[in-house]
Amino acid sequence: MTAAVIETRGLGKVYSPGTEAEVVALRGVELSIGRGEFVAIMGPSGSGKSTLMNLLGCLDTPTEGVYLCDGVDVATLDAEQRATLRLRTIGFVFQGFNLLTRLDALENVAMPLGYADIARSERLKRAQEALEAVGLGARVRHRPSELSGGQQQRVAIARALINRPPVILADEPTGALDTKTGEEILALFKRLRDDGHTVVLITHDPEVAAHADRVFVMRDGELHPQTDETRVPDIAPPDTGPWTEGAT
Repeated sequence: MTAAVIETRGLGKVYSPGTEAEVVALRGVELSIGRGEFVAIMGPSGSGKSTLMNLLGCLDTPTEGVYLCDGVDVATLDAEQRATLRLRTIGFVFQGFNLLTRLDALENVAMPLGYADIARSERLKRAQEALEAVGLGARVRHRPSELSGGQQQRVAIARALINRPPVILADEPTGALDTKTGEEILALFKRLRDDGHTVVLITHDPEVAAHADRVFVMRDGELHPQTDETRVPDIAPPDTGPWTEGAT
């Protein structure tokens, strides 16, 4: 069996514990995802899926339970060490692209390497390679305003790949795209999986989730493998706020 790059044991998250405003966002989440898997997590607003993604992305810490990220117990790390793990292990892709409008595609992709001790020439070389890998080798000097939505998302994916992380976390990455372009982005995620990356996709759309190897459903803070009993045929549109917004 493939070694788990993401593993949670009894993971839980409570906001404002012990107060009248206490919110139980996650309850006893058990999850194991191996290298080279493509997994989708579905759920309506308030189900806890975004809280789970915050924890998997080392952007927040659990109230209880264990999270092993690439074999490292995240609870043993301080904030600086978590940031280092995040930089080394996880690439993020968001629905809103989150590109800097004043920078061209090459500079946007190279930006994460600015936090590492890497020469500018090497940063730009690796950014060029990442853009070529997502089919944008001819658009490296275009700014976001000069690119289509699908091209901007490819830039965002190239940026997520720049540190060569084993894990890609994607939050509604096709939500702002038309159907055809969304299919192209999902095909790109499948190629990343085939290249050995672990892809975790958060989505409200069952048709998008169906592209994954495995699908999980979040309900009331609990995570369940998708079955006929747990299937959610109609899910409300995705939240537009960041992952760190409460218990969404």
